[in-house]
Amino acid sequence: MDFNKTQQEEQLEKQMSFLEHLDELRRRLVRAVLFVGLAFMLCWSFADKIYNFLAIPVQRELALAGRTRIESGETFSTLKEGDAAQFVFNEKTSLGSVIIPIGTTIKSKISKCAEDRLCVITEEDLIVGNSIVPKGTKVKDLLGESASTANAEEQLIVTTAVEPFTLYVTVSLYAAIALSVPFLLWQIWGFISPALYKHERRYVTPFIGLSTISFVVGAAFAYYILFPPAVRYLLGLGQDFNVMLRATDYFDFITLIMLAMGLIFQMPAITYVLARIGIVSAGFLLKAWKFAIVIILIVAAIISPTGDIPNMMLFALPMTVLYIVSIFIAWLFGKKRQKDPEI
Repeated sequence: MDFNKTQQEEQLEKQMSFLEHLDELRRRLVRAVLFVGLAFMLCWSFADKIYNFLAIPVQRELALAGRTRIESGETFSTLKEGDAAQFVFNEKTSLGSVIIPIGTTIKSKISKCAEDRLCVITEEDLIVGNSIVPKGTKVKDLLGESASTANAEEQLIVTTAVEPFTLYVTVSLYAAIALSVPFLLWQIWGFISPALYKHERRYVTPFIGLSTISFVVGAAFAYYILFPPAVRYLLGLGQDFNVMLRATDYFDFITLIMLAMGLIFQMPAITYVLARIGIVSAGFLLKAWKFAIVIILIVAAIISPTGDIPNMMLFALPMTVLYIVSIFIAWLFGKKRQKDPEI
């Protein structure tokens, strides 16, 4: 009878311990949500500045793309002498006695026609029926025209009246999450620390510090290194079309990539803590390198904006380097797990 009672007490203690864990998780989640909410209100005050900062990469690439494609009836303030471009006749045009049909495309170059005038000059012969428009023919005069389509910001469009508000909310929320990373990491550590030995809990400061720095470096890497070639490739695919980018789609795209790379760059920081605790070793990471490469390629294929191999490798390469760095970190700081000394 006493034995059965002891079993019931043990089961009750286990059940209460589990419920206490759930209550602790709830408290941590509430704190995290409240902190993100406060950060959101702060970021909302600077939503326009955050918007402009995140728009810089696509604005730059759209300006560069504008130099490579010119349509009759359109002008670009970014054009300068010597620029090469594809000239597209989007309306029926007469060049002397030759009628150029709509949609005709020809290689051209921006040349100086006079002291203050730029012209679009053909770089190849254009054959239309039995007629030939020789190389060097002027097809467009850029003097005195307003650059109505040169502004890259106008390429980011909204389709509903509510979309600008939704866009600013989304941008502010992502910025708030990024700003809250140290606090969120502290809450995660606070939840898992009871499962650690007392001497292992002192790694909270290096964990939060390294993780925060890694997140910032990862987001910056995505913004400055990964995103420009990716968007350049995508805009290159759309050269035969009149590309109109939705602002909401673009900002969802760039912020998700930045957050994803920020999380991926946590690999060395997490490895450091696990190696110091004794859960992960350099030998284990070396043995698991084949599985790691497969996982890296899968993740790269998921987060890469395009399905082509070069862009996927652009995402997979930094992850592979981070894995190698993690092996060295585990080798330098790894040790066997020890229990607290008994008093």
